[in-house]
Amino acid sequence: MKNQLLHTPEGVRDIYNDECMKKHLLQDKLKKSMECYGYRIIQTPTFEFFDIFGKEIGTTPSKDLYKFFDREGNTLVLRPDITPSIARSVAMYYGEEDMPIRLYYMGNIFINNSRYQGRLKENTQIGAELIGDNSVDADAEMISMAVECLLAAGLEKFQLSVGHSDFFAGLAEAAGFDEEEAQELRELIGNKNYFGVEEALANWEMEENLRELFRMLEGFYFSADEMERARTLAVNYPKILAAIVRLEELNKALEVYGIGKYISYELGMVSNYQYYTGILLAGYTFGNGEAILTGGRYDKLLPYFGKNAPSIGFAIVIDQLMAALARQKIEISVPQEGILIVYAKQYFREAAMQAGELRRNGTTVELIGMDSFHTKEEYEAYGKRNYRSQVIFLE
Repeated sequence: MKNQLLHTPEGVRDIYNDECMKKHLLQDKLKKSMECYGYRIIQTPTFEFFDIFGKEIGTTPSKDLYKFFDREGNTLVLRPDITPSIARSVAMYYGEEDMPIRLYYMGNIFINNSRYQGRLKENTQIGAELIGDNSVDADAEMISMAVECLLAAGLEKFQLSVGHSDFFAGLAEAAGFDEEEAQELRELIGNKNYFGVEEALANWEMEENLRELFRMLEGFYFSADEMERARTLAVNYPKILAAIVRLEELNKALEVYGIGKYISYELGMVSNYQYYTGILLAGYTFGNGEAILTGGRYDKLLPYFGKNAPSIGFAIVIDQLMAALARQKIEISVPQEGILIVYAKQYFREAAMQAGELRRNGTTVELIGMDSFHTKEEYEAYGKRNYRSQVIFLE
């Protein structure tokens, strides 16, 4: 029984020592990057009412939620996604604000997902939301900040895939798919099963231009010729055409930021979150199969909570980013700081007074009483393990 008490449940784990220190240092770098763009921190509850993440919102499926009840019998859930919580709080506290709202957050999310063995069910996210601006410039700012965050984390080789939710939505609409057929196709695309997409479309009657646009789902683009071709094919499909034009305008705005080498355009990008209505983002780096960053535009989410405001945001999965940095052997350096004072019992008063004076001046001081079981070398090694820049002996 005692051994069982030492273990954590499946899907969660302890983070301690160097890893925990490095995680906090990484989070500080990401927070600083967001603050440099004018974003201010917000904190929302770890659990919310079930309806905040209900089917109408288009977030995590009910079967993947951790659900429980309060004393009044209300169904509560541990948050699987922070964006709906931000939308709720903005509608509540910024209801009359008609200028852009820039917020960032950091917190843990919980998804009771058993489809992928070894995947954590609790993850730390840091993300940002730009609310009240539906311009291409806002899209470009969000993408630029995402790139800056990944660079600040220490990544050098990564790619942000950019798509538009209305490209696929427009295709499904033009082809006459019902909701179930569109969802089956969405899942095939999400799994990169383009052979399955071709097979599903083989017996569908459609114009050749539309069929060629479907073929573009599996490519990465942005040469001017490729997008010109897509625009020509989409001339009779307003929703698809608008998505392509938006991506072209975004590309021009991103040229101003000079981050083109980190950007690719993926017309077949889809998201599991149904609340996205425009630009989609996904960040990848080598040695990591899953996205370390996801996001997009969600202009119809805040109206659900009573505030008519367009919005765009992204979230970085800190645990995935940490794993990617480790695989690429990119070190998060922990600074050596503070002093370790090792004192013999008769020098306790002097040690405590010296530590107090140093702490009042902003210095980190750790005190430890000497014993007969450890040598000076062992105390010095202890100080080094704890990143102390100096070890002082009072004996």
